Amino acid sequence: MMFLRCHRSKYIWATLGVLALLWLYIFPVYRIPTDKEMVDEVLRQGQTWTRNQTGVDLYRKLLTECCDPKRMFAVTKENSPLGKVLWYDGEIYHYHTVTNETYPFFVQDTPLQLPLKKCSVVGNGGVLKHSGCGKEIDQADFIMRCNLPPLSKEYTTDVGTKTHLVSANPSIIEKNFQNLLWSRKPFVESMKVYGSSYIYLPAFSMKPGTDPSLRAYHALADSASNQTVLFANPDFLKNVGRFWKNHGVHGKRLSTGLFLVSLALGLCEEVTAYGFWPFSVGLDERPVSHHYYDNILPSSRFHAMPEEFLQLWHLHKSGTLRMRVGDCAREGQESKREK
Repeated sequence: MMFLRCHRSKYIWATLGVLALLWLYIFPVYRIPTDKEMVDEVLRQGQTWTRNQTGVDLYRKLLTECCDPKRMFAVTKENSPLGKVLWYDGEIYHYHTVTNETYPFFVQDTPLQLPLKKCSVVGNGGVLKHSGCGKEIDQADFIMRCNLPPLSKEYTTDVGTKTHLVSANPSIIEKNFQNLLWSRKPFVESMKVYGSSYIYLPAFSMKPGTDPSLRAYHALADSASNQTVLFANPDFLKNVGRFWKNHGVHGKRLSTGLFLVSLALGLCEEVTAYGFWPFSVGLDERPVSHHYYDNILPSSRFHAMPEEFLQLWHLHKSGTLRMRVGDCAREGQESKREK
């Protein structure tokens, strides 16, 4: 009897040990730096930055091996033929089978002229306010933006005017355009600010987002828009999420910004990220709004923004990509003086 109790006790402790390891993997125990500590770290690093081609090549290789962005970032007729089952990356047990109804909506193959050279990935962080980064952003060969951000005249000095690819979260279509169930004209008009860009829609991430995304496709197609709709490939999104989880990002879902930075690292020769700063104070220690156009906070249940920033900051310090978190105009003047 005593032997059975001892054996059972060891089994229980072993089980608890395994559960504890799983818990630590999902919810790792480490301390995210405070806002003040992060400001001090960025100021300590200064504006000195040197591109590290070895780091650039390494991350392109890692992302190609895990996620194949060149071929898989969008749903195409090549990678998703008739009958292909697209499993939703944001929901378990839901899928979409490519049929004669949806197949015509896909582009034939990746439409981008690769490799892309100098890319700007523009987040929507409040750190962009009064940054004067617009001119520098617009000098890139390819510019990616997140979630249909406002580009009206009051913002262009800080965020620029040009767009080559912009993501459109279905939740924004629901919130701002009533899921396109009624009038489509306001949506079509609002899209003109992005010029002849690619509209990147995660139609097959979560089931509620599929119909609004397809309505967006029809709204633009029926209006003879010069924009091209690309549907995000759920396999690519799932694999990118897995890649960053293995690198220490443990949010339920990556932010759109990190998805686009990952895409840029896989497709571009040089990447500069703007507007990524998930902290409440800036480098001058003054309050910073969450977005450059509002202060609506995201759900902490989904994203782990500080963890994402730390990963990007590591890539910045290693010379793999460049992050702009300060005043671009002032930094440009200081760089000229140093030369």
